[in-house]
Amino acid sequence: MSRPPLPRIGVFVCNCGTNIARTVDCEEIACAAMEWPGVVVARAYKYMCSDPGQEMIAEEVREKRLDRVVVAACSPRMHEPTFRRALASSGLNPYLLEMANIREQCSWVHDDPRAATDKALALARAAVARVVRHEPLEKRFVPMNPATLVLGGGIAGMTAALQLADAGQPVTIVERADRLGGNVARIDLTAPHLDSARELLLGRLARVSMHPMISVLLRAELEQLEGYQGNFTADVAVEGASRRLEIGSVVVCTGYKEFDAARVEGLGYGRLPDVITSFELELMLKRGRIEMADGRTPRTVALVHCVGSRSEEYHGYCSRVCCMTALKYGHEVKSALPGAAVVDLYIDMHAFGKGCEDFYRKTAEIKTLFLMYGKNAPPVIRPAGPKDDCNLLITLDEKLSGEEIEVPADLVVLMVGMEPREDAGRVAQLVNISRDKDGWFIESHPKLDPVATTTDGIYIAGACQSPKDIPDSVAQARAAAARILAKVAKGKIEVDAIFAEVDAARCSGCRICGTMCPYGAIEYDEEQKSSRVVEASCKACGCCAAACPSLAVRARHFTDEQIFAQIEGVL
Repeated sequence: MSRPPLPRIGVFVCNCGTNIARTVDCEEIACAAMEWPGVVVARAYKYMCSDPGQEMIAEEVREKRLDRVVVAACSPRMHEPTFRRALASSGLNPYLLEMANIREQCSWVHDDPRAATDKALALARAAVARVVRHEPLEKRFVPMNPATLVLGGGIAGMTAALQLADAGQPVTIVERADRLGGNVARIDLTAPHLDSARELLLGRLARVSMHPMISVLLRAELEQLEGYQGNFTADVAVEGASRRLEIGSVVVCTGYKEFDAARVEGLGYGRLPDVITSFELELMLKRGRIEMADGRTPRTVALVHCVGSRSEEYHGYCSRVCCMTALKYGHEVKSALPGAAVVDLYIDMHAFGKGCEDFYRKTAEIKTLFLMYGKNAPPVIRPAGPKDDCNLLITLDEKLSGEEIEVPADLVVLMVGMEPREDAGRVAQLVNISRDKDGWFIESHPKLDPVATTTDGIYIAGACQSPKDIPDSVAQARAAAARILAKVAKGKIEVDAIFAEVDAARCSGCRICGTMCPYGAIEYDEEQKSSRVVEASCKACGCCAAACPSLAVRARHFTDEQIFAQIEGVL
């Protein structure tokens, strides 16, 4: 009995500019590939992901009647969808593609060109061996529920809700507090233009409260979320009662909490009554009076930056908004107390936003005294003596002068940084998203997909993802809403053709697969006494296939035959 003929394979090697070609001889790989079984064309090109590169692949598929394509380039995470589209445009099933990662796994981690080229050859040869066993797969579709659940009623949450509602889609805002507004409602003015935060919120609050497409649940919390993109079921606890919502998407806008300044003992917060936090000063400003604990008016107000931020002991990241907020306080103190002196103690001045550098210059012009201290060497604050003409003394190693100095002050304001909320871990577990080492929610891609998460249908916006100011939070909320509206407009959700399948005849009903699945994509059928994969939720991670003792689970596009062929090819 004769063996079926090998498919006609094309191999395309990307130089990635010099990212790959600097270390790997791409032309050598293309030449060598022509000797491998089934390969009828092999080409190297400077940028295979570019429009000309994709057109080259599509043209070769048509002209050479290719059955399979191998692209040796960067990570499949980056450009596998790009090359699948190129195959589809030429009439070839997009899953008859295999990528060999010769950038992240080869050129970027090796210095020896010969060794790197040999490894790239092995990776490309393995891809050719594997692609022979690929099967044409077809995507499927599920209906899209247009309703959206927004967790958090701060500036980001209200913005996302209004964008969706204005497009005619139903939205439910779930807010833990007894009012909307979030952290912005605690602020007096906003930097750098000193606009009223209250005026900023009032318009949105009015629109949200009157919008016929927005429902607001106050003193409410998400209890459970089940389902998949386009078809979620959310259980929400509202003042003791439980309400079930049918939704298609979730936008997480749960915000942040301020750092507990009492953790930095040398600053005296909690022990010295005239050492306050930035939010406590905001409360004074909203009440219209800046005063010390005994009711006196301070003659010198000191602002200490980076409390809890940019510290090896607490948080290494920058909280971003503190510098401009401190400059804002300089203006507000001078406006409320024209005779008072303002001292600004900083590590670095981060004036990153539009208009912020000008704001920094204007703050210097109102005679704010700027003093610089070292990272991981915060100032020490203590009570002044009876002979000192002040309330507090701040000791610091001043970097610009190179001297240790004492700064007199009557009121010290600690610019507390942002950190994730206490319930961030629980929220992440409920909506099945991940957190980084600092506890912030992780986006799908930090540059190319900053509002989506690795769980389809779950989006993040605002300061729950990382420290950010109001404009960035609003922009991210609008982006999340746009992503949802683009899917709602289609009316259905495309399900990737790569997912796991359970052979009910071989399934023993042990349910190990359901326990292992990180996406909650496996259900147990009590009638059939076997497990079943919810295709729309499956991410083809392979946990179930690897764990199944009965070998009842088959991972489409990652079958045993394909993996073994790849191993043989690389060896």
